[in-house]
Amino acid sequence: MAPNNHREGAAGLPRITILGSLNMDLVSYVPHHPLPGETLTSSGFNTSPGGKGANQAVACGKLSRTSSLDDPSAVVAMLGAVGGDDAYGPLLTSSLASYGVDVAGVRALPRAKTGIAIIVVDEPSGQNRIILSPEANHSLRPGDFATLPAPRPDLLIMQLEIPLDTVLQALAAARDAAVPVLLNPAPAQPLPDDAYRGLAHLVVNETEAAILSGGKESDLDDLPGMERVGAIFIGRGVQNVIITLGGRGVYYVTKSGKSALVQAQKANVVDTTAAGDTFVGSYALAAVKAGAAEFDIDTAVREANRAAAITVSRKGAQVSIPWKDELE
Repeated sequence: MAPNNHREGAAGLPRITILGSLNMDLVSYVPHHPLPGETLTSSGFNTSPGGKGANQAVACGKLSRTSSLDDPSAVVAMLGAVGGDDAYGPLLTSSLASYGVDVAGVRALPRAKTGIAIIVVDEPSGQNRIILSPEANHSLRPGDFATLPAPRPDLLIMQLEIPLDTVLQALAAARDAAVPVLLNPAPAQPLPDDAYRGLAHLVVNETEAAILSGGKESDLDDLPGMERVGAIFIGRGVQNVIITLGGRGVYYVTKSGKSALVQAQKANVVDTTAAGDTFVGSYALAAVKAGAAEFDIDTAVREANRAAAITVSRKGAQVSIPWKDELE
């Protein structure tokens, strides 16, 4: 993995590194999600940069600076892979760079294809369904992360759109280097208990919380159920657990025992793509801003809700994420 060199010259700013996927999103907007065997005519089609890793990097980039790329509050860097012989790879890296993200750690692989996500958006509800073709994203191997690439980040963010064994190795390398990790385990799959040990931040939605806790989504139907599920992850060694619940808000619980159900921000839902990624980016910036001081998780969750509400009111993925000056 190529070194993730600092390119902004912003001495003293906290550094967030995102290790994850870069995909080109192929998005169709339909009157309803197709039934088995049904053919629908879409009302519109877009091709746009995406991937959970890249989306979260863009969220950190845009929410940490103004639309003119001025006044950054963090240095944001992406680690990942794209195809070296197709048109999508350069489009993805140039998009990231346009939002202030350092792409020195994104490698272009000869004879590999860039990842693709086929997204179908139900226009009446804004809800989406996604099919992933990982391609170059699955070239990231554990051996690339025996140690974390320099420079050392103040926070490492990961998801599960790259190979699980690579994520687990990066978790171990971060633990050895005393680098806090925010894990957004999506798409969800069971994780070994060791993955949770010392994990600074676990951000999951209802489906992910159910799968990872070994329960079902109905376990989160009421506050006592949320408390039981949150306690499972705290018991495994997570310091801060955040469960996003869509229109019902966000539940959080900390290792110190602080917890709350924060109501959702009202929004005109057009497209939910990248809403969770926006939440992660906003929350991550609050975490690194706190530094060694006490982290105000309640304020971080409320600010992340506000940013995500803007994202769902717009079509698209990275383009729908707000800039810092849109929140001021």
